[in-house]
Amino acid sequence: MEKKEAAFAEAVAIMARLRGPDGCPWDREQTFDSIKRHTLEETYEVFDAIERRAWPDLKDELGDLLLQVLFYSQMAAEAGYFDIHDVAVNLNAKLIRRHPHIFGDATATDADAVLRNWEQIKLEEKQAAGVKAASLLDEVPRSMPPLLEAGKLGSKAAKVGFDWPNADGRAAELFQKLDEEIEELKAEVAISSREAAEDELGDVLFTAVNLARHLKIDPDAALRGANAKFRRRFAGMEAQAGDEGLRGKSAAELEEFWAKAKRQGASSIKNGSGEEDEIRSSDFVEG
Repeated sequence: MEKKEAAFAEAVAIMARLRGPDGCPWDREQTFDSIKRHTLEETYEVFDAIERRAWPDLKDELGDLLLQVLFYSQMAAEAGYFDIHDVAVNLNAKLIRRHPHIFGDATATDADAVLRNWEQIKLEEKQAAGVKAASLLDEVPRSMPPLLEAGKLGSKAAKVGFDWPNADGRAAELFQKLDEEIEELKAEVAISSREAAEDELGDVLFTAVNLARHLKIDPDAALRGANAKFRRRFAGMEAQAGDEGLRGKSAAELEEFWAKAKRQGASSIKNGSGEEDEIRSSDFVEG
């Protein structure tokens, strides 16, 4: 245990040296604003490693994400705001405080009860700190990725009863709402109103995200899955084209390549692989 704790302390010390007077020029000139985009990039790389089930890569990417925490904490320490020790102390206290069913006398028989307790404790913490949002939706950061923000906004509004009915779990009214939004988008596209079409497309996306919420589907994961499927099928098209490539092919040829790649993927899933297999050019040789 001591050796593992020493490794973390060493990482903290390395970060301090990199930011020190004789440290790395690049590290020394960074600010909170300059590295925040790197934090987002590293987070997505963690996501990617998990999606690929690449556990050695995940270990590496988690290290890169931890570096972001060390970086922010070191800059905060230099400014006199807080240090990495304060971050850990604050986290420990929060975990204990928000799990009273483990560290206190509260009870929570299932995950939903845990979440209700968590939200109530968060509210009490904000009230005790004198934090009062002008709107319930102010609790949702505007810097969130849009898909995640849309789902969070819908969830927050639902807490006060403002939501689409979904008694049977099939979200019939939301499907109807989605159809309405698509028709409104078509109408704006028909009259070439780009600004209005953008607004209506936003409504379509917002409704689709909240449809996913009602169906208990992660829209971000669903879209990542669709992206991965498109990559596989496009690779299938490229495999069929061979050395000639896809450039210069007619629309009909491209459509046929796509249909065949799609059939190949469906066949892989039907045969029990669970997902479309990696594309090989031999898969498309007529036999």
